[in-house]
Amino acid sequence: MMLPRELRLRRAEDYERLRREGKTFAGRMMVLSVAPNQAGYNRYGFVISRRFGKAVQRNRARRLMREGVRLLHPRLVSGYDLALIARSGMQSQSLSSVVPELERLLRQAGLVES
Repeated sequence: MMLPRELRLRRAEDYERLRREGKTFAGRMMVLSVAPNQAGYNRYGFVISRRFGKAVQRNRARRLMREGVRLLHPRLVSGYDLALIARSGMQSQSLSSVVPELERLLRQAGLVES
């Protein structure tokens, strides 16, 4: 299921601001960039380089990250922009291994509510 439009990062300026001002947390499968926003709700962006692999592999990685965000979204602190950047370690991984790493990165960033 696709994230609603208001929950997605769409503009290049938003990604540039994340690169400039955001904090970065790296894992084996992905990198998380986080910066506060003025919206009062979280917005998510997903980045997968062409070096990651063919379109099928990139789309699968994007779907896995999106599903992980969908599952964890209700438990997250609001008011942040988040960009997830896929690493090559995500290839051939399942959702059951992606979600724990995503949750660990979000906990490191202090975004998971208890």
